[in-house]
Amino acid sequence: MAALSVENVSFSYDIAVPTLRDISLEVHTREFLTIVGPNGSGKTTLLRLLDRLYLPQRGRILLDNTDLASYPRAEIAKRIAFVPQDSSMMFPFTTLEIVLMGRAPHNRRLGYLSRAFESEHDLEVARRMMKLTDIEHLADQPVTALSGGERQRVFIARALAQEPEIILLDEPNAHLDIAHQLDIFNLIKKLNRESGLTVVSVSHDLNLAAAYSDRVALLLCGALAGLGPPEEALTESRINEVFRTRVMVDKNPVGGTPRITLLT
Repeated sequence: MAALSVENVSFSYDIAVPTLRDISLEVHTREFLTIVGPNGSGKTTLLRLLDRLYLPQRGRILLDNTDLASYPRAEIAKRIAFVPQDSSMMFPFTTLEIVLMGRAPHNRRLGYLSRAFESEHDLEVARRMMKLTDIEHLADQPVTALSGGERQRVFIARALAQEPEIILLDEPNAHLDIAHQLDIFNLIKKLNRESGLTVVSVSHDLNLAAAYSDRVALLLCGALAGLGPPEEALTESRINEVFRTRVMVDKNPVGGTPRITLLT
């Protein structure tokens, strides 16, 4: 069953240079799908279309067989969470305040939350997501004082606090050290497997994509260049075609997933 269906979608920032060209794919319910491709291939643009931040110029995107364009913004926010690659924050909100912002779609009174109006349930959810992302000790720290990796975990916690059905992640491992990269991917995979969270992630790390994804989609110059399980999508010839880079692909001796090694 498809959680999201992308049907012949095209989009362009500049009419002379298409960013996405006739993209068609399905995101299955409870799937972990990773989108990979070189810089400028349209990966982030596709995520923004899936969150209806942009509308397709041709084609359509369906959420549960209904055109995404027809949903109220508040309903989308209840069902889809988006973590951008660069979540800059100019104001010194605390970590807890930022994570509580993820509860806004569930607040019918005001459409937003302040420390004066959150419920006990909102606080419980926020603190649970901070604990899961290892930022509970930063609750009262201003987000402007945090490192890039700490901020990344704050915004992932905010997205999880929305309690969405689908989460869109643009380079979720950006700014994270190796230990927290694994922590975050293991957490997202656990929620995917145990809670049925549907995951669409953009990544430049082909080995992480191979290890955690059910399927991998490859974009090249705005077009879909491959789609399938990691062992089918991440072949030496396909990676060479998409990234113009020579690699060796063998099996990871631990999990048996494809292991990609650059050839210099």
